[in-house]
Amino acid sequence: MNVALPAFIIFLLLLPGFIARSRFKRAERVSFDYSPFGQIVTEAVLWDCIFHSVWLLLSAVLFGRVLQPLLLLELLSSDPASQSRAINGIALEFYWIGSYFLSLYGGAWLVPTVFRLLIIRFRLDGTGRFSPWLRFNQAPWYYLLTGADSEEGRPPDLIAVSAIVDVAGQAVLFTGLLTDYVFDVDGVLDRLILQQVMRRPLVADKENDATVEQDLARFYGVDGNYFVLRYSEAITLNIEYIKLAKLAAETPADDSVRPD
Repeated sequence: MNVALPAFIIFLLLLPGFIARSRFKRAERVSFDYSPFGQIVTEAVLWDCIFHSVWLLLSAVLFGRVLQPLLLLELLSSDPASQSRAINGIALEFYWIGSYFLSLYGGAWLVPTVFRLLIIRFRLDGTGRFSPWLRFNQAPWYYLLTGADSEEGRPPDLIAVSAIVDVAGQAVLFTGLLTDYVFDVDGVLDRLILQQVMRRPLVADKENDATVEQDLARFYGVDGNYFVLRYSEAITLNIEYIKLAKLAAETPADDSVRPD
């Protein structure tokens, strides 16, 4: 028990930091975190220090309970007699210590989750002063496919996706409005979910003097409510952010339409 008990206590003390780190970050990979081990431990320890400091402060201010460093040091020592004294002291305060750690683990799960949702909701990771500190660096597809870091300060109203796909040896261009996207367990973009999809052979390119009607006539509508495009089958991918207000301002009025 000399070695196992201190190791278990250290695990319990450090666990809130790892919980908080996993809940705060937005990563596209769910199978395994390939971040450097030193970075993972450093971030977890920083989160751990923050949560323990806040919880100890609240315990002292609200309930008059303070940390007993001697009891903790005896618990982490390798001396059986010191460990026994520390265990007896913990037994006397078991209810309070258990409540402390249970609430701490709950807070480590809840607080970073709420903080992350607030960052996404108010776009604090966009182009503001603190965006480099709040940006989710392990989610590049999130920013590309949502326009969350748009320089204009607000997300686009619509996102159009165009992809070239090899169909029976012929390059076909598919274009539609992005509805959703899915990753595989390794964080690789797997599928794009599109609506209002149209297609055309790539060779049917646009002429320089073509009108809007002639341009649209090159495309064929794809029936169905949703179109699933596998990213592995796309040769190239084009993303266009559409702002309806900006589009309306840039579209000239149709002078050819006259009232009867």
